[in-house]
Amino acid sequence: MDLSYGDDAEAFRGEVKAFLNAAWQPGERRRDELKAYIAEFRTNATGHGYLYRSVPKRYGGSEQPVDVIRAQVIREEFQRARAPMEVGGNGMNMTVPTLLEKGTEEQKELFIRKTVEGEYIWGQGYSEPGAGSDLAAVRTKGELSADGSTWIINGQKIWTSQGMQSTHMFMLVRTEPNAAKHDGITYLLIDLNQPGITRRPIRQMTGEGGFCEFFFDNAQTPVSWQVGERGQGWYVSRTTLKHERASIGSADGLGNQFDKLVELARETGRIADPVVRHELARIEGFVMAHRYTSFRLFSCAAAGEDPGPVSLMMKLALTEIGHEMALLAQDLAGEALLREPAAAGTRGRGPEKWLDQIMGSLGNSIAGGASNIQRNIIAERGLGLPRDLAMQAER
Repeated sequence: MDLSYGDDAEAFRGEVKAFLNAAWQPGERRRDELKAYIAEFRTNATGHGYLYRSVPKRYGGSEQPVDVIRAQVIREEFQRARAPMEVGGNGMNMTVPTLLEKGTEEQKELFIRKTVEGEYIWGQGYSEPGAGSDLAAVRTKGELSADGSTWIINGQKIWTSQGMQSTHMFMLVRTEPNAAKHDGITYLLIDLNQPGITRRPIRQMTGEGGFCEFFFDNAQTPVSWQVGERGQGWYVSRTTLKHERASIGSADGLGNQFDKLVELARETGRIADPVVRHELARIEGFVMAHRYTSFRLFSCAAAGEDPGPVSLMMKLALTEIGHEMALLAQDLAGEALLREPAAAGTRGRGPEKWLDQIMGSLGNSIAGGASNIQRNIIAERGLGLPRDLAMQAER
């Protein structure tokens, strides 16, 4: 197996390194100074074609040709230099790709640049109380105003990441109550800073509040902020979920997490235990399989080939491996996990630092589509198996 990128890629790597050596020198700066310096660096890196490569220049990107090898080289060198890449979160991972595929020119002009620059922070308005992982069961209602220019929204959304910081939301609302379950849903964008919207943080079992619930009481958004056709939001949402699952399923970081698990075994004095060593070896096999599958997908992308159903498996595999790590970490950390959850950023450096990952592994099996939903997708779209009879009846 040849894992080299080729001479052209290595020459490009030298260019990226030279840029980073000259442009990324954060040093010791106050928080406000560092924030401004990072923003300036991102602008500079975008001007050189290293960031926001898929975003057209007129929307604030660098508009580079699709080149997965160069994109990978950039990721590797930026990570090595600990330099900031694109503004993350729902905006760049989901909103921008969806608008580039499905949005109108007006929507692209309004939202993409300000998302790239970090001015707009996006929350996801999919989940609702009682709907579980079945997005087609949304009940938040959208009705047109008398003049037909505005959607009036009533209902509730829950489990919104970055909810307290979000300025905007992309959401699914039911606009055709008499339509079939997967029809009659419309995909809307909405400004969250308006009367009629209440947000409340959800305190998690870790003690942190990374999610919010939102209540909509005659909140409004222009019809021009509707993405796709009225009643076809379910199909637009699949575009968004495709990009969310790709970001969740990335192999980046899984190896580092396993290294930390091995270090935990050493810290707790369990590294010589043959049962623990067996479990570590078993999990490492999964980690390596996931990593080399990512190489396979990378090779297919570089060659312009269709990887087939393998790409559908990455998110499910990553969450399953993360859960396996969490179970072993729970055993290794033992009674240290009985400590009271601390506020974000104040947890200790001992075994208790694994508490968030252990608890979070349960949430990861739901985010971006529950694991059972992922299995259905793999079976139906990847392997061509027939739909479940009960699901066929719902359609």
